Amino acid sequence: MEAPKSGAAQTGATAASEAGRTLGPVPDLERHLPREWWNGLFRALYLRTDGDVVENDDNTRLDIDVLIAAAGLASDDRILDLCCGQGRHSLELARRGFRHVTGLDRSRYLVRLARRRAKKQGLDVSFREGDARKFRLGDSKFDCVTILGNSFGYFEREEDDHRVLASVSRALRSGGTLVMDLADGDWLREHFERRSWEWIDQNQFVCRERSVSSDGGRLISREVVVDADKGVVADQFYAERLYSRATVERLLDSAGFNGLRFHDTPSPLSDRNQDLGMLAQRMYLTCAAPKKVATSPKRKRVREVTVILGDPRLPDSVKLEGHFGADDFATVKRLKDALAEIEGYSFRYLDNHATLLHDLRKDPPELVLNLCDEGFNNDAFLELCVPSYLDMLGVPYTGAGPSCLGICYDKSLVRAVADGVDVPVPRETYLHPDDLAGTIPSIFPALIKPAQGDSSIGITQHAVVRTPEQAVAYVSELRRTLPGRAALVQEFLSGPEYSVAVLGNPESGFHTYPVLEVDYGGLPPGLPHILSYESKWQPDSPYWSEIRYNETSASEDTCRMMIDYSTRLFSVLGCRDYARFDFREDSDGQIKLLEVNPNPGWCWDGKLNLMAGFSGLRYADMLRQILSAARTRLEVRLSRSFADQADDRADAQS
Repeated sequence: MEAPKSGAAQTGATAASEAGRTLGPVPDLERHLPREWWNGLFRALYLRTDGDVVENDDNTRLDIDVLIAAAGLASDDRILDLCCGQGRHSLELARRGFRHVTGLDRSRYLVRLARRRAKKQGLDVSFREGDARKFRLGDSKFDCVTILGNSFGYFEREEDDHRVLASVSRALRSGGTLVMDLADGDWLREHFERRSWEWIDQNQFVCRERSVSSDGGRLISREVVVDADKGVVADQFYAERLYSRATVERLLDSAGFNGLRFHDTPSPLSDRNQDLGMLAQRMYLTCAAPKKVATSPKRKRVREVTVILGDPRLPDSVKLEGHFGADDFATVKRLKDALAEIEGYSFRYLDNHATLLHDLRKDPPELVLNLCDEGFNNDAFLELCVPSYLDMLGVPYTGAGPSCLGICYDKSLVRAVADGVDVPVPRETYLHPDDLAGTIPSIFPALIKPAQGDSSIGITQHAVVRTPEQAVAYVSELRRTLPGRAALVQEFLSGPEYSVAVLGNPESGFHTYPVLEVDYGGLPPGLPHILSYESKWQPDSPYWSEIRYNETSASEDTCRMMIDYSTRLFSVLGCRDYARFDFREDSDGQIKLLEVNPNPGWCWDGKLNLMAGFSGLRYADMLRQILSAARTRLEVRLSRSFADQADDRADAQS
């Protein structure tokens, strides 16, 4: 992600900008700066406001001229363009015959744009999504790593810049070259423009404000983008650390880099030639990665993982014929084959629930991959009992804890939580199982479903009702087939249906796959467009054979909105490691939450793995990411525990 000339990328949009208004005069820019302003919000607006520089082909060619001369690059060098943005430097290197170029950036929007441009131009560049602080593309793999376009120094803590350099050092071969192009902090402190404005095109202009942070270490920027017809398009805040030659030299030295050299670089060209901001005066440097001492390879410790599954010996009321079938056994085999591909792990499997508690107590696992979404004894109401028992044993495990599973199993509770944190939800009426009055609200068409349950239990092709008589009949059917369960009468959302996958945790950051959209176009006329019980359990139903799942073509803003809702709910509900969030548009095009799925379906043909496939990942890759998210969460918790213990010792000594 290249920082724009105004200081950093167009990110950190405030609530005011999303509402189409501005915050007005702000006396303290720093107070409004989001902590992770860069996270997930590099999008089309960035390329419009700063297109005069970052989409200028002449600038790109000049940058690559300097890079090749300064780094002494050869066409067979392995080059990593870190924070590559829309890939302009990577693509120019490929045009000039460099055969081994990789671009990495955190912005899904910009990476996807880079891939489209590479495909259109017939250029062989590998573009990947990733965090510059913790990417792993192979140790000692690259001859040169570039950080161009003033893309260094985004983070609130300088320690994160150290983490970027540590990752770069690991990726470079011994003595490999790091190239950095960043703002001259000393010059900017004296010469930055406190206020400016310029026309972007015939209809839009941008107003900018800047100030130095209270500690003098960062330049805080604000942009208000205005459209002549639409009014305020964005009101956003961002920042970048101000490194001088002396401070960047100390930083690189502390990371083990050596041979630092500064190079001359031309001033950027601009069609507007107005506010060049942080690109007005730059430092261009090269240095060498630390020498790496060859050591005899160490045998990696194999991590032992226990996989807990449903019990194929027991009845399962959710499955079509009330028990495990051939498809279920085939699905488990695919799981085991995929897990066998993951290096560094060994797996044992527990699926006998009669001895499960004894087996766990007798030989407590190092880590549990909890895939028992059937629930203990294949009772979905007891799904939370497995993590509860693991908690009592002190055994770490993947996925959500018991409280999260308990809340999310009750759709009415999830709706109340979502409504409380401003996530739009459908209109809905709760029917208590003991309510004999049969009061049916006038929400038609309506979807009627059980308040508790998953796997579409209780939702058939007849669940969409259009008259009070149909509603009464379906509620009666639910009470007959699922006695004792409350029912929900919910407005039927008729628009496009989406799913969002979130991996990670609040303390270590989130990762999302491309958004999935359900394609109901193949269903015969007259069948309601819903993911019914038949779509998951009846192979002879058109719901099973005619529904398709595709990567969505919805707008970037729509996807970003759903991802924002999903990560908000992930944190509030206490999800862990991975979760799936389903949304649908109403007849007016408003996105509303359908349900939250902690520990969502893990099978090879489930939505989660389909979304992983949209990112080019294999089934084993998705499973490895779940394990990695859990391990990172547990490591963060352990390090915090040690820090708390150290603080307690220090307090006691004082």
